[in-house]
Amino acid sequence: MRLICLLTLVFITVGCTTTTTSNTARTSVEQLLVSNSIDQTLDEIDFRVFATKNIFIDDKYLDCVDKNYVVGSVRHRTARGGATLVDAKDKADIVLELRSGGVGTNNSESFVGLPEIVLPGVVSLPEVRLMTRTAQQGVAKIGMFAYDAKSNKALGDGGISVAVANDNNWYVMGVGPFQNGSVRSELNGAINSPQNFPLNELPTQIAFGTPEPPPTRSPIRLTSDVNEIPKPPTVGKPSRIRPSAPPAFPAK
Repeated sequence: MRLICLLTLVFITVGCTTTTTSNTARTSVEQLLVSNSIDQTLDEIDFRVFATKNIFIDDKYLDCVDKNYVVGSVRHRTARGGATLVDAKDKADIVLELRSGGVGTNNSESFVGLPEIVLPGVVSLPEVRLMTRTAQQGVAKIGMFAYDAKSNKALGDGGISVAVANDNNWYVMGVGPFQNGSVRSELNGAINSPQNFPLNELPTQIAFGTPEPPPTRSPIRLTSDVNEIPKPPTVGKPSRIRPSAPPAFPAK
């Protein structure tokens, strides 16, 4: 009886805690797949041909996911190639038009094993997975066209750049994931930075220093383009006073 009462007391007093989590509308892997594929498309383009030119980036024909990342990356690479970015066509030497043929993700799943088999009646054999692979890809197709801002004549043929980023997850007998792909390589390269590279870490506590007082300035009088600092008035040198001779005492 005492044991039953003790167990009842334990069940009554034991509590539980639930933790609420939330996720963004787009997973981080999906966003990395898109940005990685965009980076790969731009890696295939030599922006140094625009060096010393004023470039206007025209994105009115660009309509895709992560459009700001595409435009920002093109601006960055164009400026890094030696061009000067301008904010209007009438200030530019060359107009660079951007367009997209497809920027997005897709996924697939495959496994090695036996599928679920349903036999006539109530008998069914469960699915057996020895090895499973889930794969997600990011695809980017970016087109570019450059023309003279004054004459509107094409400068070269332009073209289209296509790239694919991938993220693969492998499971063996339910154990995993074992990951590989371009996204995993990018993350490993970013996390494992060179040891001799200084890290720009921010302090964990906020502190502000006292501002320094403004420097004091001596009065300056400008005459004939020469800076003259007034000298203190001359004071006469003090005269030296010799000590008087000791008084003479009469000889005894």
